[in-house]
Amino acid sequence: MTVIEEVSGLVAVVTGGASGIGKGIAQRLAERGAQVVIADIEEDPLQATAKEIGAVGIRTDVTDAASVLALAGQVVERFGKVHLVFNNAGVAPESRIADMTLDDWKWILDVNLAGVIHGVHAFLPLLKRHGEPAYLVNTSSMGGFVADMPGLGAYATTKFAIMGLTEALAHELEREDSNVGAAVLAPGTVRSGIARSLRTRPAGAANSAFVQNDISDDPELAKLRWLDPVEVGDVVLAGLARGETHIVTHPEWYPMVAERAAAIEAAFRRGAAVREENSDGN
Repeated sequence: MTVIEEVSGLVAVVTGGASGIGKGIAQRLAERGAQVVIADIEEDPLQATAKEIGAVGIRTDVTDAASVLALAGQVVERFGKVHLVFNNAGVAPESRIADMTLDDWKWILDVNLAGVIHGVHAFLPLLKRHGEPAYLVNTSSMGGFVADMPGLGAYATTKFAIMGLTEALAHELEREDSNVGAAVLAPGTVRSGIARSLRTRPAGAANSAFVQNDISDDPELAKLRWLDPVEVGDVVLAGLARGETHIVTHPEWYPMVAERAAAIEAAFRRGAAVREENSDGN
């Protein structure tokens, strides 16, 4: 099990690092002495955040594998190695699945899922190469555990996929006794800019079903515990110090996960009962 208790002097890369959860993670890393590179598609916010927190900003489009490979190359050229990678960039537009266009699907899959895949592909070999303790953290969501989120079915689809990818990778790394650990971050309600993520969609998307509602206006969501991004950074670093593979920010939301698990368990029991009945009939 890989454990990283001290990040001072380590090289860290955070995608989606100009705002929100990415910025919160990057800020905490920088404050604890890590050499931080933040990547984002928005150049001006990227450079402003880099200056604010003392990081290096490299514009990156996570939907483009070549762009992420270029990011990895620049990090190694500048620092020689990399120890921590946070594949965090993501979007959360809203739509019913039935209303979505294929272009809508392509965009959200390219950002949320392909962006993580590109990060794993580009950085995992670099994390393994030096043999020192290293970690790769992929941002999923509570929507990666529970899909009953009105308007966010496509978002949940991507976040479930990230959960599966990261769990599979963690098992592979453990079996090979790798120096690299893998964890999935599953945040709940966080004060971030993801509610404005349509601003990053390339122009020209015709007939899109996606909308972006201000979730702060939802009275039910307002009752929930909201975290500042730097608090998520604290949770993440504590998770790495414990060698976690699942890092959650809102443990009080577990009953939703338990309800889903109970429904799945009940389905297996019904399947077992049907099998037993058919066996008795034979």
